[in-house]
Amino acid sequence: MTRYRLFLYLLLLSLPWLEPVPATQEGADLWRVLTPGISYREFYLPAPNHVYVARMDRSEPNVTLDSSIGQGKLSGELETVRGMAERYDQAINYWEESWGGRNQVVVAINGYFFDTESGVPWSGQLQSGWYAKRFDDRQNKSGFVWTMDRVAFVGGCVVHPPGKQVITHIPTGGTILFDGINVPRENDQLIVYTPQYDATTPAADEGYEALVELERPLMILPSPAMNIGVVRQINDGQGSTQIPFDHIVLSASGKAAEALRGSLSIGDQIGVSQEIRHLDSTCSTPSPQSWTKAYAAIGASFNFLRDGVIQGSDDLGALLHNPRTAVVFNDRYIYFIVVDGRQPLHSLGMSSVDLALFAKLTLGATWGVALDGGGSTTMVVNGDVVNRPNPEIAFQKDDRGIASSEDNPTSRIKAYLSQPAQTLNTVERVVANGLMMIVVQPKEQSTRFAPGTRVVISGGDQVGVRLGPGTNYAPLAYLPQNSQGTLLDHPLDGVFAKDFYWWKVDFGDLTGWVAEDYLSLAVP
Repeated sequence: MTRYRLFLYLLLLSLPWLEPVPATQEGADLWRVLTPGISYREFYLPAPNHVYVARMDRSEPNVTLDSSIGQGKLSGELETVRGMAERYDQAINYWEESWGGRNQVVVAINGYFFDTESGVPWSGQLQSGWYAKRFDDRQNKSGFVWTMDRVAFVGGCVVHPPGKQVITHIPTGGTILFDGINVPRENDQLIVYTPQYDATTPAADEGYEALVELERPLMILPSPAMNIGVVRQINDGQGSTQIPFDHIVLSASGKAAEALRGSLSIGDQIGVSQEIRHLDSTCSTPSPQSWTKAYAAIGASFNFLRDGVIQGSDDLGALLHNPRTAVVFNDRYIYFIVVDGRQPLHSLGMSSVDLALFAKLTLGATWGVALDGGGSTTMVVNGDVVNRPNPEIAFQKDDRGIASSEDNPTSRIKAYLSQPAQTLNTVERVVANGLMMIVVQPKEQSTRFAPGTRVVISGGDQVGVRLGPGTNYAPLAYLPQNSQGTLLDHPLDGVFAKDFYWWKVDFGDLTGWVAEDYLSLAVP
């Protein structure tokens, strides 16, 4: 049987599974409003299939999308979707091009595939405006993209023109090219590290690192536009530079280090320009969609729905019925879709064609991409896992990854499905990243203190001094009571995040963010 005939055969097999309800006949009352602009609904389809759908209204100004990162570290850390949702809930964001608004994470799903050895996502990622991991050059697909202008699109082929990734020394106008973002540094390279990489740059006993405070996230801004920053610290001959939430580190070795060493001084202004050339999936024709000022993006696998046309695939992974996670959209809505699978008494799963038919005919979507599926498939709504992640991940495996002889998969599935829902919802696989629907809560700032005020640590034996305003940022150190410092002038002085108001404090040999609850005025 040819691949084409096999595809048609599987397509015909999939049609009775869905029996979709046309979007025009869909009852609005079946959607449960989670918050203005975000709704949720479950679909019970023949076969059976259990589908969980979250819907975000693109016209609602107070809701948006963002991506999440396992443990907040692209250096190679994994976390459950529920853990990531908790990590970023009430954390500050950069929506509407200003730091200080807070995430209220309403819905979260798992993201793209990742290297199971290193924990690093396979593809690129943007988070809250930061271009934190580059998408691979000249791949026939990149991922799902959401911009600050509320534009959604499926990325095609991208190219990072080598001469367009530039650092400009503003006092002199001199320029130097950089080689990558948040990747291991090699000889004669200049790598930019952002706060999404880790709490520090990699350890190194040679090279040159400059810590730069930015006015905004490291966005995709082609020259002559620039992300402007000021050099705050220089470490020559050492690595492990700490990366505060609004800083980057320029890390250079060899010839690149010599170029920086002769030009940068503390207090200098620098600008960072970077460009993505966007082409169609053939990598030959320019795409009309621009990555400039993209806010959130994540890698994707099958582009199963393209401008209203269902896309076939001869990839076995797309043809099989499996648990699925997807993001689909039309001009009005963004949808997150999760389909349980591999559970005969509950939900069998979908092929990519099933998914495309459901997205088009039931939801009225025109574009759709699949994310990581299988045991990673998870949806979290208001902090709770609502689907039943694939129970196969709970099986005992031998060193070949095969269920041991004393295991009975059928009885294990039945036992799994007989558990209470709250028990089922705890079987989660850790993943590298994800996507979130959030409500943007307005910036709140305390006026209890003022810049320049002398303060003292109080109310705790060991108080964390953090890389940013929020418990989602790593601690630089823990200080004892009565440690004295001076409040610094910062646009986010007294900002509210993660249940506390936060202040930036200079303790002499240490500068970082401390929760207001643990600060008092120092006695003269």
